[in-house]
Amino acid sequence: MATRLQFENSNEVGCFATLTNAYCVVAPGSSENFNSVFEAELGDHIPVVKTSIAGTRVIGRTIVGNRRGLLVPNTCTDGELQHLRNSLPDSVVVQRVEEKLSALGNCVAANDSVALVHTDLDRETEDIVADVLGVEVFRQTVAGNALVGSYCRFSNTGGLVHPRTSVEDMEELSALLQVPLVAGTVNRGSDVIGAGMVVNDWAAFTGLDTTSTEISVVEAIFKLNGAAPQMIGSDLRGALMDQFS
Repeated sequence: MATRLQFENSNEVGCFATLTNAYCVVAPGSSENFNSVFEAELGDHIPVVKTSIAGTRVIGRTIVGNRRGLLVPNTCTDGELQHLRNSLPDSVVVQRVEEKLSALGNCVAANDSVALVHTDLDRETEDIVADVLGVEVFRQTVAGNALVGSYCRFSNTGGLVHPRTSVEDMEELSALLQVPLVAGTVNRGSDVIGAGMVVNDWAAFTGLDTTSTEISVVEAIFKLNGAAPQMIGSDLRGALMDQFS
């Protein structure tokens, strides 16, 4: 099921939360409603951990993980690192990464099998991503953008990419990820997919501005509510195209 919400007055849900099949990390703040929505939807299944990273609340753009591990930037404090290790399941490896491109959430997109990374990411960081997250790593761009974590979002069942991604690029990415992909938007036409939503294999959270058409695409491609990718028919594609015409 896809849920719409805001962090304070921001629709950029993916900036303030990170969601995997094993845990959810959310930012602290005055928006208790934001945290309570995650608790209500996920609390019975996985831990919902509240933390800052390097004293900031834009945690979704600075950390990246999957069910096996969580990577944090070298600016993450010792206290924050210890809090994460204490709060997350024992099976999840929390690793600090020395990387000049420290906004890991912008530079890496991952599910439980594959990770796409920024083309300029250090070789050492690429090895850490492969080792800690237990995934195959590919250096890629999405619609010509090196910030793969910002412009796509994928789970183990499907993925949403930048609306201007070509058919050839989408087929190549789909073959690498081994999941169906669709080009689309969130938050009423925003192409910054990674910042606008978070998703795992059974739940998705998007900004409050996300339209019903966008929600339908999200629920279909990520197979939420028993929907299937085939349901993204010509009517939804037409509605999406209207937004860009």
